[in-house]
Amino acid sequence: MTLGFYPGCSLKGSSREYAESVLTVAKAFNIEIEEINDWNCCGATAAHNLNKELSLALPARILSLAEKQGLKEIVVPCAACYSRLTVTKYELAKDPELRKQVTTAIDLEYNGTIEVLNIIQMLDKYITPNLDGRVVKPFDHKVACYYGCLLVRPHEILKFDREEDPQSMDELMLKTGATPIDWAFKTECCGAGLSVSRTSSVGRLSGKIIRDAVDRGAEAMIVACPMCHSNLDMRRGAINSFLGEKIDIPVLYVTQVLGLAVGLDRKALGLQRHFVNVTV
Repeated sequence: MTLGFYPGCSLKGSSREYAESVLTVAKAFNIEIEEINDWNCCGATAAHNLNKELSLALPARILSLAEKQGLKEIVVPCAACYSRLTVTKYELAKDPELRKQVTTAIDLEYNGTIEVLNIIQMLDKYITPNLDGRVVKPFDHKVACYYGCLLVRPHEILKFDREEDPQSMDELMLKTGATPIDWAFKTECCGAGLSVSRTSSVGRLSGKIIRDAVDRGAEAMIVACPMCHSNLDMRRGAINSFLGEKIDIPVLYVTQVLGLAVGLDRKALGLQRHFVNVTV
């Protein structure tokens, strides 16, 4: 089968290991990934704070290009990109005048036919049902599944999992042999796009997240968003400064854990690219 792929900016740069793990896992399960031609930035995280038409035009162009390419479904691994594309599809479906305004701006036909899947939805739909007998190296560790702000919100639009205590990633981790912990910071903000402009704020917010996970016995943190990974992994210096101690708990993408469980190569999954060494 063929599945459309929108990598977004992060997966082509600062989070290339996420893209590597997604593509490696997909190949292992015979899923053909077709990248959207001539894709552009979706506008996260700034466009929707500055100009509504722009914030809708950028994702609408991506969806239009996917339609033009003949794709029916696209997987969007970045939680922020997933949110922007899904919210745009919702906004244009409910407001014909706004849809006309946006399609005029992008000069492309838009039908709203593309199904947008986040990484958990993609895994649950095409990989989890085929996991029986494939797990050869169970990920036998206690893990804190961190969903962040955007993977499950706004619920009335995304309609994905529960807002306060989501379970989809936890259930997937159970299938890999991991033991998800019960903890309080599953959907708290890590600092998001303030990573450069207010690094100390990211250190404080992400530090509280990591502190709770470690205090409850987690040996690894699992994420499905490149921004969350960047803040929890790359900003560990600011985090440790806020906490007043060095904490070495690694942060893995959900696709990396799945890949390890089915015996895929660590380098192919991009584990060597993390700032905090992945020793689990």
